[in-house]
Amino acid sequence: MAKILVVDDTMFMRMMLKEILSKEGHEVIGEAGNGMEAVDKYKQLRPDLVTMDITMPEMEGIEALKIIRGQFPLAKVIMCSAMGQQQKVVEAIQCGARDFIVKPFQAERVIEAVNRAVG
Repeated sequence: MAKILVVDDTMFMRMMLKEILSKEGHEVIGEAGNGMEAVDKYKQLRPDLVTMDITMPEMEGIEALKIIRGQFPLAKVIMCSAMGQQQKVVEAIQCGARDFIVKPFQAERVIEAVNRAVG
């Protein structure tokens, strides 16, 4: 199963994702609350996959995605967005995101995206 870094500025969303992923046998090896933390944690932990929120303080998810993919071209990132952020999702996919999941999270959709990304 995959080692995953969960990035979201909301603790509740990180907890929800951790629960969904853990139940499916994946290991959440780290968490970050903003894009700058995400870049640092990625360098330290080298996860198999990152779930990355788009809208965060200090550094947005798309900016963090660009930095991570710039330094680690094989990095696998799934973006998380609220409804109504289609333009940002398109931009994220163009910048190398593997997939996206919409909040509020639906467990089966999260697992489908994760399995496709790491499969």
